[in-house]
Formats: sequence, C-alpha cells, structure tokens
Amino acid sequence: MTAVEQLPEQQDQVFPAPIKTVEAGSPAERAGVRPGDLLLRVNGTPVTDVLAYRWRLSQGRATLEISRPVERPSVLSGVLGTAQDHHRLEYDPAAPTFTFDVEWEDPGLDFEEVLFDGIKKCANKCDFCYVHQMPRGFRKSLYIMDDDYRLSFLYGSFVTLTNLTEGDINRILDENLSPLYVSVHTANQDLRQDLMKWWKLKVKDPQAVQIRSMIERLEPIDLYTQIVLVPGRNDGEHLDETVEYLSSRPNVISAAVVPIGLTGHRKNLPDVRTFTREEAQDTLARLNRWRRQFLNERGTRFVFPSDELYLLAGEPLPSEEEYEGFPMLENGVGMIRDFLTEGLPELPAALPAPRKVILGTGLLFAESLDRAVDPLRQIEGLEIEVRAVENRTFGRVTTVAGLLTGRCFRHAVRPGEADLLIVPPTTLRYGTELMLDDTSLTELRGEFRMDVRPGGATLGELARVLLEGVQSSGHQWGMSAHAVKEQRGQA
Repeated sequence: MTAVEQLPEQQDQVFPAPIKTVEAGSPAERAGVRPGDLLLRVNGTPVTDVLAYRWRLSQGRATLEISRPVERPSVLSGVLGTAQDHHRLEYDPAAPTFTFDVEWEDPGLDFEEVLFDGIKKCANKCDFCYVHQMPRGFRKSLYIMDDDYRLSFLYGSFVTLTNLTEGDINRILDENLSPLYVSVHTANQDLRQDLMKWWKLKVKDPQAVQIRSMIERLEPIDLYTQIVLVPGRNDGEHLDETVEYLSSRPNVISAAVVPIGLTGHRKNLPDVRTFTREEAQDTLARLNRWRRQFLNERGTRFVFPSDELYLLAGEPLPSEEEYEGFPMLENGVGMIRDFLTEGLPELPAALPAPRKVILGTGLLFAESLDRAVDPLRQIEGLEIEVRAVENRTFGRVTTVAGLLTGRCFRHAVRPGEADLLIVPPTTLRYGTELMLDDTSLTELRGEFRMDVRPGGATLGELARVLLEGVQSSGHQWGMSAHAVKEQRGQA
C-alpha cells in the first residue's frame, strides 16, 4: 500500500488539518484560503500528515479541498502565568467546502501540526520505560507514549518498529522515509521480548516485532540505532552479539549505547538498577575493542557510547574527532565534548563590579563543569560556584542536568545568596522559559531575588552569558517530537 492508497474503511475518514499560515501571494491566498481553515483532502483523498501532503504535491497536479470550520472558543488549561485563550476548531462535515488547483507549485500552506491523524502510540511495556517512571502532576503531554515512525523521520526520535502495520512498512519504503532512528536494545529476539514486553493486542503485525527481519526488510532505509543497556540483561556477551549483528547490516549507519535511566518513582515496576563503575568500565572496554576494529576495517567507529557511560566509568571523554560529526548528539552522545569544543573567549582581567555566580547542574556533570570553568576564577571580582543540584522531582538516582526542575532549584538555592543563577538550557521547554514542572525563570528570579538565566550550548557561550548577561541560544528540550506531543496533549 503506497502513501496515496488507503484501506477501504479509511476512504471516508477525514483528518482535518488546521492551517497556521498562508504565504502572501501564494496559490492558496489567491484562492481565498485563510489561517484557521482546514485542509480536508488532496486529489479527493484524506491526508494523515504533512509527509503525505508533500508526497501528493510531488506527483505534479493537485487539487486541495478546504473547509472553513465552526469556531468555538474554549479556554484550555495552561501553565502558571502563561494561560491563554485557545480556540478549538470543530469540523462540521456539512459545512461548505471549496477547492483550488496547483501544478508543480507549492500551495503556500503551513499547518498547526505535522500529524493530522494523531500520534501513533507505543505497543510496548519496556522494563526501562521512562514514562512509566514519571511522577504525577506534570502536563498531560509528558505521559504520551509515542512510537511514531513519522516523527522519527522528521525529527530523529527513536522508535521500536513494533507497532508498524504492513501499510506503514510499505509507505516507509515507497516514500523513502530515510533515515529512521530505531531502538534495537538487543538483536536476541527472546531477550528483546523479555525487555520490551510488547502487548499482543497492540501489535498490529506479528512480523513487526522481529527486529532482525524488520531491519533487513528496511534495507533501502538508512537506520541510526540505539541500545539502551540494562545491567545483567542485555550487556556483556549479549551486547557483543547485538553490535556484531548491527554492524553486518549495510543500512545500519551507527549504534549509540546508552545506560538505563532511572527515577525514584518505580513502584510496581520491574526491579532494575543502574551500572556500577566496574560494569561501566567493562562495557566501555568491550565497545572500544569493537570501535578499534571497525575503524581499521571500515573507516568508522560505528558504535558510540553515550557521555553517561564515560562519566559512570570515571574515564575521559573521546576527542572531538572520535564522535565523527556528532550524528546522535540529542541522544546524549558527545554533548559534553560538543560543549567543550568552543573554548573560552578572551577573558577580562577584572569585572567592573564584583559578582557571585552559581552554575546549577546535575550531579553527573558537576565535576566536569567545575574543571571547565576553572579559568574563569582568575577574573578579579568574579566568584563562581558550580553547584551539583540533587533531583528532588525524579529522585536522587536521576543525575542528568536536563531533568532538573524548579522544585530542585528551590531546594538547592537560597534567596539572595548570589547575583546570578545559571541553569542548564536543557531544563527549558523549547521557545519558553518554562521548566518541566512549569516553573518559569521569572518566578525563580522573584523568589531567589537574583537574576536567573539559561547557560549556553558551548563553554564559550556559557562564558558570554556569565560575563555579559547575553541571552543563551543553547539547546532546549521540547522541540521536534516533544513539541508535537505538547500540541496533542492540549487537545
């Protein structure tokens, strides 16, 4: 089944796509399309997402069917200080529609969402699933267990493939949705089922859970893979087996190896634990043997351990060159090395006025950050403290900086004890100053009686934020796949 084909029961199902903007002077504007209108069909067929929309346009001539919706104001729950009146657009099948044609031309439409039919949900109940470890009280979108191959293609989010249908597989191949990012975890089928525990009623195609068969069937598609390691389960010789298999497949570009992430909220969940230093060292030793072999034989290291493995093992990070362009930076592979790549700018001998700065970060990164900023301590009048902030929201076992919340900083910082608090930019929702628990930096500024700013994506940018007070442009969570979940969570 290709992208333009649908099952008989889907032929009459419409997925109205709210239009966000209409380009000035475009065919859509000339046809009278306005922001807030709904796209219903292209060439008489409903479209499920922006990929299907683009695919149909790529065929040449297209007829777009538009509806003007019934608009019913509805205030949706927002976050403190940012709640706004939203309008939920309700599609009325009896409402009049109009069409316009384009031929080898972009219609000029931008949509509110990239998925028109909703997010495809996960079919698994993994022992290490982070959603199952979430504490209560967060926004609805953070509990959505997404596993959508379209978001993998668009934004690089990892998917397991276990919820694919035959139609999904054909579409991936027909539309060449490459690359995809795949969570493999292990190439041993029985072990993978034991780790992931997919729900039979949620698996639409029994063949989809066969990871080797899926990788081989998707051979025309480039795959970036990841292995989440659970100590005593899929590490050791099982890890060797997985790396050996993945490296044998021509469409597998690389494999990231990430240790299991835990929170303090694992009630009624399987008993799993984090890696000991010795186990992390053994894992790195195994992977380094493979990396040397692959580099000699193939000119690429192929397998890339995450930063967390090096920190757990107490071993130095690889050089910038060894990350080969940082292809899986968002998966925690090379983030620290990338941060250190841009060195410190030229530093002043002294500040115009004394300033005390607290650099808040997670327990895992604190020691590395403290070493990185040590040259700044030579500046007269500048007092810097790197503060390892314990995670009071997810539990002390959660040591990464990106999962710190307002609550964590409230426990770690006293009002008035510094002039400036710098928080990791990864703690902020994309495009906002909101943390995971909806605490805003404005709130923290008022409570702490000091300036509070996000740091930088690099050491050089962090220094500029610290010395000049410039606004960070560093990494924030929530863009891409999570942003789509945010939109769906509000609906």
